[in-house]
Amino acid sequence: MEREKILEVRDLTVNFHTYAGIVQAVRGVSFDLYKGETLAIVGESGSGKSVTVKSLMGLLGGTARVEKGTAMYQGQNLLALDEKGWEKIRSREIAMIFQDPLSSLNPIMKIGRQIEEIFTILHKTSRAEAKKRSLELMRAVGIPEPEKRYNQYPFHFSGGMRQRIVIAIALASNPKIMICDEPTTALDVTIQAQVLSLLGEMQRNHDLSTIFITHDLGVVAHVADRVAVMYAGKIVEYGTAEDIFYDPRHPYTWSLMASMPDMDLESGEALVALQGTPPNMLVPPEGDAFAERNPWALKLDFDRQPPMFKISDTHYAATWLLHPSAPKMQRPAALERRIQKSIARKEARANG
Repeated sequence: MEREKILEVRDLTVNFHTYAGIVQAVRGVSFDLYKGETLAIVGESGSGKSVTVKSLMGLLGGTARVEKGTAMYQGQNLLALDEKGWEKIRSREIAMIFQDPLSSLNPIMKIGRQIEEIFTILHKTSRAEAKKRSLELMRAVGIPEPEKRYNQYPFHFSGGMRQRIVIAIALASNPKIMICDEPTTALDVTIQAQVLSLLGEMQRNHDLSTIFITHDLGVVAHVADRVAVMYAGKIVEYGTAEDIFYDPRHPYTWSLMASMPDMDLESGEALVALQGTPPNMLVPPEGDAFAERNPWALKLDFDRQPPMFKISDTHYAATWLLHPSAPKMQRPAALERRIQKSIARKEARANG
């Protein structure tokens, strides 16, 4: 059965016009989002992840400009909307959860009132009905004693509880798409797991399509149906979660995965570190932007940008290593061992 496509982004290009010159933050990004799925966009800080999704919400501002591209949602190009057009989309159709819940909430307004506003302003409900539905949402996202906490302020809540409130506010508008911009980065590991579990539950209950931004591949493994790996403003690998975790093909993806902490490290074995720094996007390199940091780089990588090679119907990667004439390269030993152990654990679970 063919899946329903809810968002189609093509050739998104965003520049920052600064006193030092033009920073090429997002360079021709394309992807699709399907109904009910989670697409994770992963990469280092500065790779263009947040700029990409903020452009889909009309939240760039400042010196940023969408130079070209389309983002088609329900027959309209989001990138062409004016502020009046955004008022009909932002929060109503597409909602966003940010990294720091404290900066997303009004510090001098009671929590209940902040949720209630969505119902009274967007849905035009009465105050009594808005309060009733707000309390229901607070219970749904796991806020204990919602009647008591309804009249408290953001500073009364822990980081994890504040993020639950932000999720409740996002859900109050009944959006079709939820964008999560590193929503668990500021939380400790235990609370992070709880929030991820809550987001998954809310997605299933509300049939949401989700774009999840993160630099943490461990988080991606728990939430994603498909994954887009970004580097220097471009998507360099794109596939299902299984494609990316069990058969990564781009050297940048190899480096990211190999640098993850691994409980299975052998005695005396050092963690793998990704060497070097990302390129200066005021003057992006002519060839593959990852070439200078790539231990497997070919001479061609320094001269020409690779196209996106098709590996399967679901899996694509932009690396010259996939060219039929390229030499065969071995993935890092630590990564290969991790993949084989993951496959073995998956097969063991499948066999009961």
